[in-house]
Amino acid sequence: MFDGHGQLLGKQKLVVSKDGKPVTELTANHIILATGARPSTPAGLEPDGKLIWTYKDAMVPSSMPKSLLIVGSGAIGIEFASFYRTLGADVTVVEAMDQVLPVEDKEISAFARKSFEKQGMKIITSATVQRLKKNADSVTATIHAGSEVSEVTAERVILAVGITANSEGIGLEETAVRLEKGHVVTDEWLSTDEPGLYAIGDLVAPPWLAHKASHEGVVCVEKIAGFDDVLPLDVQTIPGCTYCHPQIASIGLNEYKALEMGYDVKVGRFPFIGNGKAIAMGETEGKMKTVFDAETGTLLGAHLIGAEVTELIQGFGIAKTMESTEAELLHTVFPHPSLSEMMQESVLDAFGRAIHF
Repeated sequence: MFDGHGQLLGKQKLVVSKDGKPVTELTANHIILATGARPSTPAGLEPDGKLIWTYKDAMVPSSMPKSLLIVGSGAIGIEFASFYRTLGADVTVVEAMDQVLPVEDKEISAFARKSFEKQGMKIITSATVQRLKKNADSVTATIHAGSEVSEVTAERVILAVGITANSEGIGLEETAVRLEKGHVVTDEWLSTDEPGLYAIGDLVAPPWLAHKASHEGVVCVEKIAGFDDVLPLDVQTIPGCTYCHPQIASIGLNEYKALEMGYDVKVGRFPFIGNGKAIAMGETEGKMKTVFDAETGTLLGAHLIGAEVTELIQGFGIAKTMESTEAELLHTVFPHPSLSEMMQESVLDAFGRAIHF
């Protein structure tokens, strides 16, 4: 292992430098780039680590703020909003899109918003932060929502508006690597256009999730090693989890995306209030939603909100990987009492066979 900054020198070669001085040169038949990404910093809204934070700053605050403005309501923004609100901070979230958690199913998003607002969170959608004015120990944000302009003052601001790939300064200009919006373009085996050069994780295409990056590393190395049972990664089988309260998890297509793609869909739903284990746990706020291809019965997606759904989603992950239809899910025996029973109940509901709802 070499501690330093790596930079490609062309085909199968790189130099490692430390404090601006070359330490060593390395050559290899195969080189994997895993330089990750960093928080995006919109022009005019630059963080300073004191009053205006990136989400990395928000993980190690010097003190607990009494109020927070969070710019962006993706998974990272909502996780911090939920965390700080639970600790008692007055939290306001501003989102440019018309729903919080824009990548999630609209129905789940709407449910989440009601839950967050019930907890005292303020949420402003279809709005952008145009200016951040730093005061002595607070920040005043100018917010544009259509034709309306308002100001919100908070002790601290968290910028959670996405990531920027760390693709600069690593020598890509010396290679045939292509970039799209700063991210390295790869094929299904994580190979770039430069022979012998690969890329994984946040450096490449979304979703930008730790478990996706880890699996890409496995696929890439096993393919290089010549394993004959390697399968390319299908992003439709990657679960996404948001660790807020209530938890949110999803996999595959949501109802609206499936309809947009031309599917005739069957949709099932089941509320946590109808589940004995959820009632016993005192966790009755939540729901499960499943989306199927009406013609083939194929599971297209699953969308969950509520207690422990970040654990439950993997059941649908296995189903997606195995290309399950409703038949397998309908005839699987789920333990009682358990939260997992709701998974089957949502499937039953999609096909008009619900038992407890």
